[in-house]
Amino acid sequence: MRRHGAAIVFGCASMLLSYPDESFARDLPALREALGTISEGPARSGLRAATEWLAQMPPLEAAATYVATFDLARGACLHLTYYRHGDTRERGLALAALAGAFREAGFGVAPGELPDYLPALLELAAAHPVGASVLGEHRAALEALRLALEEAASPYAGVVAAVSGVLPGPTRRDRQALHRYRAEGPPSEKVGLEPFAPPEVLGAGVTLGPVRR
Repeated sequence: MRRHGAAIVFGCASMLLSYPDESFARDLPALREALGTISEGPARSGLRAATEWLAQMPPLEAAATYVATFDLARGACLHLTYYRHGDTRERGLALAALAGAFREAGFGVAPGELPDYLPALLELAAAHPVGASVLGEHRAALEALRLALEEAASPYAGVVAAVSGVLPGPTRRDRQALHRYRAEGPPSEKVGLEPFAPPEVLGAGVTLGPVRR
């Protein structure tokens, strides 16, 4: 799929994997219009199925389903560095690197979500090639998320599958990492109670827009 088509997939997936607040209904017509520009195939089918599934749910039910899927279920985490690093100091370094990638692409890190939050990375990928590169670096985490959602029979699985489908195929290293994530889960740090992220990342998130100097 060409860059433009992949960018639309990333943008639609970002909307669908974000918390379904009151803006979802308002953005639904634009989402459906964007889906209509994607070529027929598994990516479009997965995104469309998730869109209609969410659209028919009352807002409170959609929100509760989101929390149950991503905040309470083991293995379905939307923060991609968690799969590789867990809550360890290494994750803090990974988060700092991701915040730097956003800044280098011309976007800023602002209070809110951490920079490894998948919807934010997808929004970046829709706007700049560096986002797709970052997603590719976390391919094993994406596959672990997809498998967890498939096992839960969640329509969100089709959204993650659509993202995977427009990225380069997994490498041998990705497959080995995926096996490790599935077998062992995220690593844990046994000592120290300090926050795992550095001050410039802890408690921060990503807002797409010009970098504030």
